[in-house]
Amino acid sequence: MKIVLGAGRTSFSGWVSTQQNELNLLNRKKFEQRFSENSIDAMLAEHVWEHMAMEDGIIAAQNCYDFLKPGGYLRCAVPDAYFRNEEYQKLVQVGGPGPADHAAATHKIVYNYHTFSQVFKKAGFEVDLLEYCDEEGNFHYTYWNEDDGKVGRSFRYDTRNSMNKLGMVSVIIDAKKPLVMTLSSYK
Repeated sequence: MKIVLGAGRTSFSGWVSTQQNELNLLNRKKFEQRFSENSIDAMLAEHVWEHMAMEDGIIAAQNCYDFLKPGGYLRCAVPDAYFRNEEYQKLVQVGGPGPADHAAATHKIVYNYHTFSQVFKKAGFEVDLLEYCDEEGNFHYTYWNEDDGKVGRSFRYDTRNSMNKLGMVSVIIDAKKPLVMTLSSYK
């Protein structure tokens, strides 16, 4: 079973798309109504976590962790605080630009690769960075397979990007639930 969290209009073959009203990431009971613990193979969340305060993001990560199978993963993308592009930063800022009905109006945090990784590590995940900018604004990319969860706002798939110029990037991670639990993995 593969789940797209906060899917909006996103729909992929073989993935179940969910919306906040169907699966609120902060409400464990919503998970329990639809899934058993350790039952989900993969989750995908593109530009969802920035709509939660960091503390809520940790709770959401913990809920996802509990319902993923050992060896399962959550591919997650958020706007990148270290991307050096003034227009981009205005677009993704906390509170967002423009009218209250604009999606960015509900942004509560802009993550960098350190802060975003920590959210998932605190929930017990092992984190692999796939795309991100470092403190100097340098872009880092590790190949990832789109069949494991396609992120539209990414180096390869956003049409605002080219080999010569980046227009839209994200911090993209794979948060993996360990196959083997260690004593330190237990909460």
